[in-house]
Amino acid sequence: MRITGLGHAGMFIETTGGSILCDPVIGPSFFGSWFPFPDNRGLDWERFGAADFLYISHRHRDHFDPALLERYVPKDIRVLLPAYPTDDLEVDLRGLGYENIVYTQPGEVLEYSGGLKIMVTPLRAPSDGPIGDSSLSVDDGTASILNQNDSHPLDLEKLLSFSKPDAYFTQVSGAIWWPMVYDLPHDAKVNFAQLKRDAQNKRAMYYIEKVDAAHVFPMAGPPMFLRDDLFRYNGLGLENDSIFTDQRQFLAHMREERPAQKGYEFVPGTQVDLDGGALTVTQTLYTAEEIDYIFDEKWDYLASQRDSRQDEVTAEIARRAEVLPPDEMLAAIKEWWEPLLRRARTIRTGVGGNVRFRIGELDMIVDFPKAKVREYAGEECIYWYTIPADLVSTNIADHEIDWSNSIFLSMQFEVGRSGKFNEFLTTFLKCLSRDRIEYVENWYAEQSDQTEDAEIDEWTVQRRCPHLRADLTKTGKIVDGVLTCALHDWKWDLATGQCLTTPGHPIRASRIIETASAGR
Repeated sequence: MRITGLGHAGMFIETTGGSILCDPVIGPSFFGSWFPFPDNRGLDWERFGAADFLYISHRHRDHFDPALLERYVPKDIRVLLPAYPTDDLEVDLRGLGYENIVYTQPGEVLEYSGGLKIMVTPLRAPSDGPIGDSSLSVDDGTASILNQNDSHPLDLEKLLSFSKPDAYFTQVSGAIWWPMVYDLPHDAKVNFAQLKRDAQNKRAMYYIEKVDAAHVFPMAGPPMFLRDDLFRYNGLGLENDSIFTDQRQFLAHMREERPAQKGYEFVPGTQVDLDGGALTVTQTLYTAEEIDYIFDEKWDYLASQRDSRQDEVTAEIARRAEVLPPDEMLAAIKEWWEPLLRRARTIRTGVGGNVRFRIGELDMIVDFPKAKVREYAGEECIYWYTIPADLVSTNIADHEIDWSNSIFLSMQFEVGRSGKFNEFLTTFLKCLSRDRIEYVENWYAEQSDQTEDAEIDEWTVQRRCPHLRADLTKTGKIVDGVLTCALHDWKWDLATGQCLTTPGHPIRASRIIETASAGR
C-alpha cells in the first residue's frame, strides 16, 4: 500500500484493489482565510484526480473543495458517502454532478477485488464537524491504515475491530474556537491559546495511545493565513496568542510523551510505502532542505507565500455578494431564522438569552427565549458578534446553512460574551435548515436518559459523558473532585454536578463513601 500526502488532511491511497482520493483541497477556504500548509499546488492533481474512489470525510471546506473537484475529478468516480443524519454532503456532491454514490453504513466493511476492504465510520453528534465527521479504515492484505482526519470517535474498540492499523493519520491541530477573536485582554488571549493548544495535544495523545499504531502521521493542520489582517495568527501567533501547533512541533511533543512510538512528518508529496509491516517514507515534492526551511524559518516561508498569492485573496473577495441594505438584511434573516428558532426548543433554552449581531450598518439581536429576530434596542445580551456585511450578504445569497463552515472558521469576525462558552449557540449557527434543527433537537432529547452509572476512583458517576456520550470509564479522569473528559477537555465539579466548561450539561455523581454510609 502507498499513501501520498496531498496537504492538510488530503491523501491518495494506492492499494491492491484500487486507489482512494481523500479530502483533496487546494483552497483557499472559509472566505479566503485558509490555505493548506505547506503549499500543495505543485502536486500532480491530474494523476490523483483519476482515482478509483473519492472520499470526502465531511463538509468543512478545508476537506471539501468544490473547485478542485470540478477541475480534476471525473464525474463517474465512485464516491464513498458517510452515513450522516442529514443529506447535506450528498446534495453538495450531486450538485457537482457526482452520481456514482456508494452508501456506506456504520461498522459495515465493504469488500472489493484485490483483497481491498474499506470501512467508513461516521460521527453524528451536533458538535461533530458540520453535523457529522468520519474516519476511513483501509486494508488490502499488504497493510492496514486508519485515516481519522478531524473526527473524534467515541467507540474505539468497534473502530479498531476492523483491523490493527500499521499507520495512523490523525488531526493534531484544530479550530473548534478562536480565543484570538474574543473581546478579551491580550494576556487572557495568550492564556486561552495555550490552554487550547494543550487540550489539542492531550486529545491527540489520547487517541495515539489508544490506537497504538506502529507509525503515526500528524496531519489536518495548521492552515496558512495569507490575508494581511490575519497573517499574524499563523502558527502560535506573532504574539503567542494563536492556537496552531505544526507537525514538527507536535512530533517533538510526542517524542517526549511516547519516545518508543514512531512519528513522521506528513506534508504534500510525502510518500509512505507499507508492505507486511515494513515502512519506507520518501519525499516527492519537496527536498529535505526545503522542508527544513518551511518549518524552521516558518515566518519567512509564510511571508513569501503571502506576497505571491494575494491574487487568490482578491479573487475570493470579488466573488462575494453585493452588500444588502440593513432593512433587507434584517428581513431576510428574520424570515429565515424565526421558523427555525420556533422549532429549536432545547437550543433556545440552552442559549437562554439575547445574542447581538452587528453586521455593517445593521444592529440586531436574536432573542432566543422568545424565538424572535429584531433590531437591537439596548437589551442586555449574553453574546455579541461583529461581522462584515459582505460575508453575511453572501451567506444569505447562498442560503448557507452552516455559518461555522463559512463565517466563523474564516476568523473574519469579532465576538464577546458574558459567562462561559455556549455550545447551544454555536450549534444553532451551524443548523440553519429545518432538517438540521429537527435532527439536533431529537439528538438532544435522546441524550436525556443516561441511567447507567460507573465507579471512577472514589465516585459513582453516570457512565456516559453529558457532552457527546463518551464512556467516562475510558475517557474520564478525576482530580480534586473535578472530572475531565479527555476527548474535548470538558470538566465537571462532581460535588455539585455543574459543568465547568459551558452552561447546561450537568452530570450525576456522588461519592462512593457517602453512598456506603447512607446504606448503613
